[in-house]
Amino acid sequence: MDIATVIGLGLGSALMVLGTISGGLSIMDLIDIPSVMITFGGAAAATIISFPWTSTMAVGTVTKKAFQNPTFDLPNLITTLVSFSEKARREGLLALEDDINELPEEFLKKGIQLVVDGTDPELVRNIMETEINNTAQRHAYGRSWWDAYAGFAPGFGMLGTLVGLVGMLKNLGGGDASAIGQGMATALITTLYGSLAQNLFAAPVVRKLTRRSEDELVIKQVMVEGTLSIQSGDNPRIVKEKLASFLTPVERAAMKDDGD
Repeated sequence: MDIATVIGLGLGSALMVLGTISGGLSIMDLIDIPSVMITFGGAAAATIISFPWTSTMAVGTVTKKAFQNPTFDLPNLITTLVSFSEKARREGLLALEDDINELPEEFLKKGIQLVVDGTDPELVRNIMETEINNTAQRHAYGRSWWDAYAGFAPGFGMLGTLVGLVGMLKNLGGGDASAIGQGMATALITTLYGSLAQNLFAAPVVRKLTRRSEDELVIKQVMVEGTLSIQSGDNPRIVKEKLASFLTPVERAAMKDDGD
């Protein structure tokens, strides 16, 4: 579980509740079923229209990634690639074939297998980078559902505002104060809902998924560079220094200490 996502949502919700109570209102004052249907339902409906049904069915799987911690350990990956480099220089590239099935990442398995099979280095790079580009496109398409929702939610909030104002104006002549109050409540709350849907959930989820994608692509790029370094027979120390450039200074220092 990604603690940052959970804390952010929890903190934002808690501050909304505290702000509401501090303003002399109750939580029930901000709950309006027609506003919920217009804002959240309308934004969802518009987003569903915008995408194939398969994308909507997959949105739960995509969203889940914003709440999960990355499972790949970049320093450990670099250590693995350096050890492969040492083995390849000592025993030859064919010696790596026995280790391929033990690799946890299919992308890296493919790269090492291409190297073992004697594929031209330029072709290896092209194949692996093509897959990286396709992965980036898939990620962008996956998070675009929530990106679209974030764009639609404020608009439907404004639409609900107009509906509430129509209801309020319609009842002005009748002198029904309760109906006027209900119309005004709908008018204001839908705008609130639209802003919350966009700024407290949809837009942050898009940003988190973008960061997840960037991290995964960096890891794949490390795999590309490591694989090509192994194929070219680079000195393991050079391979380590080259791949360590992808790490943060803290991670780099920790790896250096472990190596020493």
